[in-house]
Amino acid sequence: MKNSRLSLILFAVVFLLLIPLIAMQFTDEVAWDLFDFIVMGILLLSTGLACEFVLRKVKSLQGRIIICGAILFALVLIWAELAVGIFGTPFAGS
Repeated sequence: MKNSRLSLILFAVVFLLLIPLIAMQFTDEVAWDLFDFIVMGILLLSTGLACEFVLRKVKSLQGRIIICGAILFALVLIWAELAVGIFGTPFAGS
């Protein structure tokens, strides 16, 4: 079961990265370069692996939900900052 979850994480990362790649073929609204794909791949993979680590190490269901929720919240905040710069850091995409 452990290896199947890791395979599922890798499949999900590839699938999510295929969405902008396919969109780029049909519209000019999506304009990612190689660096964007690398950064998002690292971000998605690290999020998935962090949640996998939590699922393996934390025994209580409530603890798993809270920690994985915090990890997903951090993913959304980092993604939003990189995309549009909601905090105005030097890493902002706008």
